[in-house]
Amino acid sequence: MIRSMTTTTALAVCLAAPLAAQETHTWGEKNADFEPAFENQTRAELVQSDLTFEYRQIAEGLEHPWAVAELPDGAGLLVTERPGRLVHVTLEGEVSDPISGLPEIFNQSAGNSTQAGLLDVKLGPDFAEDRMVYFTYAKGMGDGMSVTAAGRGVLSDDMTELTEVEDIFVQTPPSPAAMHYGSRIVFDGNGHAFVTTGEHFTDEERQKAQGLDNTYGKVVRINLDGSIPEDNPFVGQDGAEDSIWSYGHRNIQGAAMRGDQLFTVEHGPAGGDEINIPQAGLNYGWPVVSYGVRYDGEPIGTGKAQAEGMAEPAYYWDPVIAPGDMIFYEGDMMSEWQGDSLVTGLVAPGVVRLEWDGDRVSAEERLFTEYGRVRDIEELSDGSLVLATDYEDGGLVHVTVAGAD
Repeated sequence: MIRSMTTTTALAVCLAAPLAAQETHTWGEKNADFEPAFENQTRAELVQSDLTFEYRQIAEGLEHPWAVAELPDGAGLLVTERPGRLVHVTLEGEVSDPISGLPEIFNQSAGNSTQAGLLDVKLGPDFAEDRMVYFTYAKGMGDGMSVTAAGRGVLSDDMTELTEVEDIFVQTPPSPAAMHYGSRIVFDGNGHAFVTTGEHFTDEERQKAQGLDNTYGKVVRINLDGSIPEDNPFVGQDGAEDSIWSYGHRNIQGAAMRGDQLFTVEHGPAGGDEINIPQAGLNYGWPVVSYGVRYDGEPIGTGKAQAEGMAEPAYYWDPVIAPGDMIFYEGDMMSEWQGDSLVTGLVAPGVVRLEWDGDRVSAEERLFTEYGRVRDIEELSDGSLVLATDYEDGGLVHVTVAGAD
């Protein structure tokens, strides 16, 4: 069944003309007066691509779309909507009825903010053989308590149903704070999945990011069936959760693999959004140190940005971008971007492109700012991009280079 269609249903239809060239970004006032630990850890050189883009609205009327995953062989996209729907969207703009079989999704709000719901979706590494789909979501635990969870299920051939659905990770312990869930799931190509979590925001809950007896503010590493890899850094350590890969994170809503390296991007407070390259067993500092401050300007933790024994972020932003997801671009359509990361922004509109020199950022560019809150970005098999705009009436935008096939 088709739930809705966009106003431009033919694949060949594009906007009448490419959008105007964007003005070069300029830095705003800092929230915190910290010195970076090394050159280009923040505010790298601002650059501008010599590319002209064309944009096509694939779908409209999606309620806070959170994640997009391309299906093989031109079969379209799987898209999560935060209230708890997983839908199939064709590249012609047809949006299916919700795919059945998902577990119950916790979608309560905290104050004026709703962060809980259905979050990430990824095709499994062996999707062509087993049609396994992985997803993350907020899971209710009763009495208003909730956690971040990751699940998986088999997608039917007609893409109407998930079967054999099971949780492969459930955060512990349950939290009364319906905020900061993370959460992305990515695969390392060696039979493992990384799941990112948040620390549920409040002064009391955020302290758990420093503890090894819980999975708040962590990157966890599991096997695809949810079992624990024997070489995880804290396996067998008394009082530690065996699933933990790294800790001391705030709210990790983006993750991507570059070869065998995991990169994550997390929300800071006022200032201090971070890209990290999480290493096994390392502590990334939250909430003891941060390159940001509280929203009222008061210090975080020790009031310092750096401390011995706490790993430095590879890059940080002040003022923040409020990051969504990230990818490393691999395609030929925008070939000059190969190896660059594209990070979506919710406060800083559009997408941030970062050029890398090894594990250090060398330049930054702001792109597609006309689309405001962009929650997710997906590179399609032809090298074009799909942006998911995070609004109550959100949608999907297809981005190509002008003149490309």
